[in-house]
Amino acid sequence: MYGQDIEAMRRRLEELRLEHRDLDEIIDRLATDTAADQLQVRRLKKRKLLLKDIISKLESELIPDLNA
Repeated sequence: MYGQDIEAMRRRLEELRLEHRDLDEIIDRLATDTAADQLQVRRLKKRKLLLKDIISKLESELIPDLNA
């Protein structure tokens, strides 16, 4: 079961990285659009930051504990 958990975490990590990359592209496009809704841009940036934190946490969980 442990191996399945790790594989599920890796899949989730890849999904989050993809979403993070997509948000980055959307934010870049909106940054060049003067008519863009700035509230929406701020929300997207907040979501991107949250994803970055979740990605970092998952990555650290996947790294074996070297002190063990």
